[in-house]
Amino acid sequence: MKLKFYIFLFLLTSAGFAQQKQVETSIDTTKNKIGAEFKLTLKTVVSSKSKVVFPKQKTFGPLEVIQSYPVDTVKKNDTYELIKKYGLTQFDSGKYTIPPVQILIDKKPYFSDSIKVEVASVKVDTLQQKMYDIKDISSSDEGLGSWWKYVLALVIILGIGAFVYWYVKKRQQKKIEEEVYKTPIEKATSLLNNLESKELVQKGEIKEYYSELTDIARNYIEEAIHIPAMESTTSELIQAIRNASTKKKMTLTPETVENLERVLRQADLVKFAKSKPLDFEITDDRNKIQKVILTLDNAIPSEIPSEEDEILNEAQRQKQIKLQLKKQRNKRITIAVASVIGLLIVTTAVWIAVKGFTNVKDTVLMNPTKRLLESEWVKSEYGNPGVLVETPQVLKRMDPLKVLPKDAMALIKEMQLFVYGGMTDNFYIAVSTSKFKTPTEIDLAKTLEGSLKIIEAQGGQNIIVKQEDYQTNEGVQGLKGYGTMTVINPLTKSSTKVYYEILLFKQEQGLQQIIISHEEGDSYGNTITDRILNSVELKKASN
Repeated sequence: MKLKFYIFLFLLTSAGFAQQKQVETSIDTTKNKIGAEFKLTLKTVVSSKSKVVFPKQKTFGPLEVIQSYPVDTVKKNDTYELIKKYGLTQFDSGKYTIPPVQILIDKKPYFSDSIKVEVASVKVDTLQQKMYDIKDISSSDEGLGSWWKYVLALVIILGIGAFVYWYVKKRQQKKIEEEVYKTPIEKATSLLNNLESKELVQKGEIKEYYSELTDIARNYIEEAIHIPAMESTTSELIQAIRNASTKKKMTLTPETVENLERVLRQADLVKFAKSKPLDFEITDDRNKIQKVILTLDNAIPSEIPSEEDEILNEAQRQKQIKLQLKKQRNKRITIAVASVIGLLIVTTAVWIAVKGFTNVKDTVLMNPTKRLLESEWVKSEYGNPGVLVETPQVLKRMDPLKVLPKDAMALIKEMQLFVYGGMTDNFYIAVSTSKFKTPTEIDLAKTLEGSLKIIEAQGGQNIIVKQEDYQTNEGVQGLKGYGTMTVINPLTKSSTKVYYEILLFKQEQGLQQIIISHEEGDSYGNTITDRILNSVELKKASN
């Protein structure tokens, strides 16, 4: 309990905890131009047996490390003076603070002093250089109000799919009715005419032409004479016809059977030996098949069907129609489904081309921070001294005693805390205000360190911090701390790398603080954070 008390005391009073002055910090200049080098020097005196580890960071707060110089060693009696220099720079003008950095001496941490520096912008010759107006800000986010467009697109797609299904169904049903013939000769004659309309010979598809031509003849023979013609070889089929002619007393001339055999063997040569008949031979073969079919039909003894046979034949015909309708229905369903899928693919492709893959993916998968960004934002005032801020959800009041020690609360007159989410959630924001019982001089840099200590005690690890002066739209000065850290989920024990920002403002008797965090690299989280911070307005403390 005492440890927590001192941490909170550190946050509020900025008294800090003292440590031995082991590291001297200096810089060659505190003012420089954009892109120029600041040379930061860290100096420490240690014994000859001490092990010193200087930081190897790529950034020192808002300044980038452009050069890490070798360590200089100067021997003084029984001690060594170690001097480490860093070349730092910044490419944006403004006032910055180089935060304390950690140096390990015999595995014990020591910190350098923070140093304020100023980066001056380069003067622009407005007489020689033409100036242009700043373009208006354009937003790429449509917001929640665009949901009706997605619904309309879905309705259109379903409507087109239903129309395609109906059209194909009507077309196929008509085709089925046309293709169900009363007699085998009608079917064979119709198929021969359809074969010519396909113009396979003109397209050079001779093999396909002969295959369909002989299939028409074999199907007719199988249905009219009841010979398994489709499964028989040419020799077997010719012998079966001769047998059927004798058995059924069919008057067939040898020329008819020979013509059929000649065409069937020609087809075998085309299909299996890649033979290429001449055009007049192809026409002659087609005429022979037509003549053979007509001759066979005339040769079949006519039988007057009984009423019972007619009923059976009609029943058979209706059964055949139902089977074909079933096949065509399945085909229609397949076509309709394929059409809808195709339309969805095309629509999605256009959507991706217009909005981008990430936007479409996050919309379909209902990305939580995207939904939060597109929700109805609320602007409210929280705490005293009041913080007026716009957020995607209303912040809920939380009892500070659940976060801070009870005895630490005795140091303040009033504290209020408002929160949305948690540190392990997709997005987290906390607004807190405090009023002290006694006059207190607050150092915001020390206060930031205290806030990070409390975050670390709550599960934050590997905290990287940068800090800089901050100013609201109304010109109120404060301090901004930002960076990344790893947050451990206490339930799943999984870790998440998050980006955080902390804003601190002080008044005579009060402190106002805003903490925001979200998963690192979340573009929607960055947009939410910017919108929240741009909306911040501060109220003055009232007694």
